[in-house]
Amino acid sequence: MEELLRTNDMVLISFIESMLNDAGISHHVMDINMSVIEGSLGVLPRRIMVDSHQITRARRIVKEADIDAL
Repeated sequence: MEELLRTNDMVLISFIESMLNDAGISHHVMDINMSVIEGSLGVLPRRIMVDSHQITRARRIVKEADIDAL
């Protein structure tokens, strides 16, 4: 798996997950449980990971959505 993006913006994560699901791209959000360590402040970013063979397509989808996180 490769990192598509890293952010602590939960709305952005949800939006990108929705786009990836619609496109049938396998992905996983990492570091969700880090909030236990940080005290649920949302300070530590979460990573959206995509299968290596789908990363180019995932990046194109994010770029076409005009998201500058990449």
